[in-house]
Amino acid sequence: MRSLLHIFRPAPHRPLLPSEEVRRRYPRLRFQVLEATFLGYAMFYLVRNNLGTVAKDLETGLRYSHDQVGNLLAITAITYGVGKFLMGALSDRSNPRVFMACGLLLTAGCNFLFGATASYGTHLFLWGLNGLIQGMGWPPCGRTIGHWFSVRERGSVFAVWNIAHNVGGGIAGALAGRCAAAWGYQYAFYVPGLIAVAGAVYLLWRLRDTPQSEGLPPVEMYRNDFPGDPGASSGDRERELSFRELLVQHVLRNRALWLVAAANFFVYIARYAMLDWGPTYLREMKGADAVQGGDAVMYIEFAGIPSTLLMGWLSDRLGGRRGMVSLLCMLPVALAFTGILLTPPGMLWLDFVLLGVVGFFVYPPVMLLGVAALDLTSKKAVGTAAGFVGLFGYLGRTAQAKGFGWLLNRLGQEDAACAWNVVLWSIVGCALLAVLLLALSWKLKPRG
Repeated sequence: MRSLLHIFRPAPHRPLLPSEEVRRRYPRLRFQVLEATFLGYAMFYLVRNNLGTVAKDLETGLRYSHDQVGNLLAITAITYGVGKFLMGALSDRSNPRVFMACGLLLTAGCNFLFGATASYGTHLFLWGLNGLIQGMGWPPCGRTIGHWFSVRERGSVFAVWNIAHNVGGGIAGALAGRCAAAWGYQYAFYVPGLIAVAGAVYLLWRLRDTPQSEGLPPVEMYRNDFPGDPGASSGDRERELSFRELLVQHVLRNRALWLVAAANFFVYIARYAMLDWGPTYLREMKGADAVQGGDAVMYIEFAGIPSTLLMGWLSDRLGGRRGMVSLLCMLPVALAFTGILLTPPGMLWLDFVLLGVVGFFVYPPVMLLGVAALDLTSKKAVGTAAGFVGLFGYLGRTAQAKGFGWLLNRLGQEDAACAWNVVLWSIVGCALLAVLLLALSWKLKPRG
C-alpha cells in the first residue's frame, strides 16, 4: 500500500514564480487541465457505457437472460459507486495526472479481457472489477477543478466539464452499436479499449496537479487579482487532510451532504434506466435495430449538453442554488418517461424525441448535485465528498439494473409489454421521489 501511495503521491510544491510569469501561465494551465480532464473522463465512458448497447447481442449470442444482463449492469454500478467513494478518498491524497492515467489503462485491460471471453462468471468478475477501477475517473477531475477554479466559477466551469459525460456516453453508445453490427459484440469492447490506452498516454502528457506544484499561488489568490510580487505568500502551503478528517469531519457529519446524496440516488435511477435498458426496450418493444438502439443512447447524452451549460450558469447566477435548479429539471423528466410509456410502436421518432427530453433535463441535476458536494465541503475533500454523493447515485443505478432485470425476467415470461410498463412507471415514481427530496434542499447554498 505504501508503494502504491508513493506512486500516486501529490506533486511537490514548487517555489512561487514572479508575478508576470504567474499571470502568463495561470490562464494557459487552467485551460489545459480543463481540456485534459474533459477528454480523459469522456474516454472513461467509452469503456463503461458500452455494455448496455450490446446487451441484446449478449442475450442472443451467449444466451444470457434479462436477469443475467441485469446482474452485469448491477455489479458494475455497485462496484463503481464503492470505487468512486474509496478512490475519491485516495485521489484527494494523490497526483491526478498519474492516478487518472493509471485508471484508464486498467479499465481498458478489463474491456479487452471481457471481449475475449464467453464465460458468464468471468464476465461478472471483469465487469465488477471494471466498475471499481472506473472510480479512478471522476475524483481526480473533481480534485483538479477544485484546485484550479474558485467557488464562484464552479457552476459554470463544471457545466462545461460535465459535458464530458454526454460526449463520452453518447459516443460510447453509437460506437459500440456500430462495432457490434460490423464485426460482432466483442469489438464493442476492443475498439473502446484501444482508444482508452491512447487516452492514458494523453493524460500523462497534458494533465497537471495543483497550481502550487507549478509554482503558482492558490486559485483564491489568483481570482482576487493577485497583487504585486507574489513572493510574500510563498510560505503559504495548503495542508493535505488525513483520511479520518476527510471522511468523518467533512463527509459523515455533514447533514446537507446526506440530503444531496439521497436525492442523487433517485436522480441516477432516472438517468441510467434508459442508458442501461433503453436499447433493449426499443429493440424488443418498438422495433429498433442494434444501430438505432445505440443511437438512442447518443440522443439522450447529446441532448444534455446545452441544458448542462445553461443550468450551470443559472445556478451560479442564483447564488449556488443547485437543489432548486435540479428540482425544476426533474419534473419534465417524469413527464417524458410517461410519454415514452404511452407512445405506441411504429413511432420510433417520437421515442427518440422524448429520450432527448429526458437527457436535456436529467443531466443538469446529475452535474449540479456533484457540484453541490463540492460546495458543501472543503476543496481539500472534494474527491471524498463527490465520491460519497456518487456512491448513492450508483446505489440507485444498482437498484434499477438488478431490480428491472429481475422484473423483466419474472413478468416478461408471461407478458413482455406488461413487464416493461411496470419498469417505466417505476422510473416515473423515482423521478418524483427525487423531486420530493430536492424540495428539502431548495435553500442550500455553497459554504462561506
